[in-house]
Amino acid sequence: MSSFVAAQRGQPQQKSQPQQRPAEAPAKAADDQTISVNVDLVNILFTVADKKGKFVTNLRKDDFRVFEDEKAQNITNFSSETDLPLTIALLVDTSGSIRDKLKFEQEAAIEFFYSTLQRTKDRALIISFDSGVDLLQDFTDDPEKLADAVRKIRAGGGTSLYDAVYLSVTQKLVGQSGRRIVILITDGDDNSSRVSLTETLEAAQRNDVTIYAISTNSTAYFGSKEQERGDKTLKKFSEETGGKAFFPLKLQDLAGSFLDIHDELRSQYQIGYRPSNARMDGTFRRIRIDLADKRFKPRARTGYYMPKAGATSQK
Repeated sequence: MSSFVAAQRGQPQQKSQPQQRPAEAPAKAADDQTISVNVDLVNILFTVADKKGKFVTNLRKDDFRVFEDEKAQNITNFSSETDLPLTIALLVDTSGSIRDKLKFEQEAAIEFFYSTLQRTKDRALIISFDSGVDLLQDFTDDPEKLADAVRKIRAGGGTSLYDAVYLSVTQKLVGQSGRRIVILITDGDDNSSRVSLTETLEAAQRNDVTIYAISTNSTAYFGSKEQERGDKTLKKFSEETGGKAFFPLKLQDLAGSFLDIHDELRSQYQIGYRPSNARMDGTFRRIRIDLADKRFKPRARTGYYMPKAGATSQK
């Protein structure tokens, strides 16, 4: 697997070697890296939208029911979250297939950082990936530093999508405070990773990371096997973690996808409950949120991993 190589300003960027693995993959030791849950309380961040996709922000606790493994749970905490601190990892596909699209990706990403980040409160980093995975800018609340890193992105070859997500979650986002977000700009293809999609999703779920994906597939590939496979991967990432996948018809629409992500991150709810099944057995627990008003649809992660007895958990 690739390992991070920081590209410091003023220093040449070195490409990481795909065959390297970090010291014992964290996903295999992730029992002590559980997501937004401790022995007593499970917290769920989620979004509600109407049939037109407009966010609904005026609902109350009594409007919701929560189920864990199809058993109703007693909601103990409820709040509307419009200003949570954000911790964002932007992952940009720099494989050869996106060479002609890079300018649009860069412009949209830079505008997103300037419009979204709140100084001293939110932080973001930049990672590029092709056959390797490179940390271009570590966490900062300065949009100008992020913009500088984005402008320096260059296209390469190969695609290590799963490695990039896995490493960003297990080496950078793990243990971070606030809402932990991955934003992917990619066509969804992967031909160089050493970890699997399943391992990558498990790492994201264990660490309470939400993944948003913006597809760079052009209309020239619509209907192709490559495009269908890539779209399926991006939907899987987002649906399993409570995020959303965007498929802009034109490259010029990338900025609109970033704007939608910005709006969603500031239009959410949080529910907390004490699970009726309190066994600390390390199993995956399925979560379902129901709304009394069927005109509206909630979107949340599909579940969480209960800590094992004796493991350290995160609140």
